[in-house]
Amino acid sequence: MMMDLPLVVGVDGSDGSLPAIDWAVDEAARHGLPLRLVHGSLWERYENLTPKAGPGRPAAQVMADHIVASAAERAGRRNPDVKVSTDVHLADAADALLHEGNNATALITGSRGRGALRGLLLGSVGLAVSARAHCPVIVVRGDPAGLAGTHERILLGAGEPDTTEEAARFAFREAEARGCVLDVVRTWRRPAYRTTGPDTLAETPGRDHAEEAGTELDALVRDAVADHPGVRVRRATVEGPAREVLVHRSAAADLVIVGARRRQGHFGLQFGRVAHTLLHHAQCPVAVVPQRV
Repeated sequence: MMMDLPLVVGVDGSDGSLPAIDWAVDEAARHGLPLRLVHGSLWERYENLTPKAGPGRPAAQVMADHIVASAAERAGRRNPDVKVSTDVHLADAADALLHEGNNATALITGSRGRGALRGLLLGSVGLAVSARAHCPVIVVRGDPAGLAGTHERILLGAGEPDTTEEAARFAFREAEARGCVLDVVRTWRRPAYRTTGPDTLAETPGRDHAEEAGTELDALVRDAVADHPGVRVRRATVEGPAREVLVHRSAAADLVIVGARRRQGHFGLQFGRVAHTLLHHAQCPVAVVPQRV
């Protein structure tokens, strides 16, 4: 974690944001970081359309202030030793968080918000922030055991080098702060055939691919292992689609971490199918850690 920069939590007054606040308070205490509670509101746009709640105060502004105040009160009850600040941005919720992410250790959101499409597995704000932020984004979701951190296990999906380096550093720091085991998983797929000569095909031994995956996994985490020698690491190479393997293993983890590429000048959603699947289906909180390309 980058010291002194806060953990920033998006709050909107919904039930889905409450677990995110609690999780973020615990995370801030774990790393000795301040906590910043942020609400994005466009109340100023509708100032002339909403009733006044008092002299010069539209009802929507009062609601926005109430949301962050209530969130701060909840955070203080959770852990009074965590330093908490609040802010209301006159902006769309996703834009507010992306702006805050420029000076944050990480952004934290709930899995669902207040919008009309609350039945979706992941709200639009969480999806947009996870795919565009230039700092780590943690979407707080999952079953009670995963949210409570009772598994004492962190899961890192080891992808390609251009997406995994920053994610590995993040995962090792997290495991070190928690004093827990770090499971590092690299998946592999065996092609049905390989070329052995002109117009000749042969079956590909699975052992070769498993060994290659193991070698790649070791290379991906070598520097992080050297920097955090006290972290207990369990390496695994598994045959199968990465997204399915990681979703399955998330049931026994307190946090699953994957990397994502961030290309300069590219404004679309920037993460792969693995991260997208985990954000919708993981059974514990999900951290998407960007690496610029």
